[in-house]
Amino acid sequence: MQTGFTLNGTPHTADAPAETLLADYLRDELGLTGTHIGCDTSQCGACVVHLDGKAVKSCTTLAVMADGHEVKTIEGLAADGAPLHPMQEAFREHHGLQCGFCTPGMIMTAVDLVHRKGHDLSDEVIREELEGNLCRCTGYQNIVEAIRIGAREISRGAGCDGDLPAGGRGGGGGGLVAAFATARPELGHQLTTSAVVAVPFSGVRSVVAESSSG
Repeated sequence: MQTGFTLNGTPHTADAPAETLLADYLRDELGLTGTHIGCDTSQCGACVVHLDGKAVKSCTTLAVMADGHEVKTIEGLAADGAPLHPMQEAFREHHGLQCGFCTPGMIMTAVDLVHRKGHDLSDEVIREELEGNLCRCTGYQNIVEAIRIGAREISRGAGCDGDLPAGGRGGGGGGLVAAFATARPELGHQLTTSAVVAVPFSGVRSVVAESSSG
């Protein structure tokens, strides 16, 4: 089935079976292995990408659902040769990772969080919003710190794409949830905005698209 969408800023045409998951297409067909698969059930958050600027779990999103939309993966957060995105830099600088497997999903979720709730985030808010992202190394304290600092750096506009209003920007993603519920009714109990939308690298860049590979 042919699907057209913008991938990391570049128009892309996909030809894949209708049942192909976005995570599988990104990894297996395009080699974008920064998007990790840890559970296949929308629980761990390692597979988070942005769909039209909102965080979605690509292991339970069909590739055809991206038709006409914009997809951004961890590889597209900062261009090759450009400085790291402020959130990537914050994770690197403040050691917001251990094994690195959860890191791409954590970062993509964190950027979405800043877009929705602004740059002045309390630890309590960050921890609540990370409910759908699991760190099996249990390195949450440094992750929370990195997100808090990264959010402030984003407010300065360094390396950040898109406008960020002072109070953040809303976005419910209800249309995506409804579309997914139709396509995958057996997973309907997981389709809340918080679970699917809100929570639903080479060199140093890999801290946050090559420690993320595999």
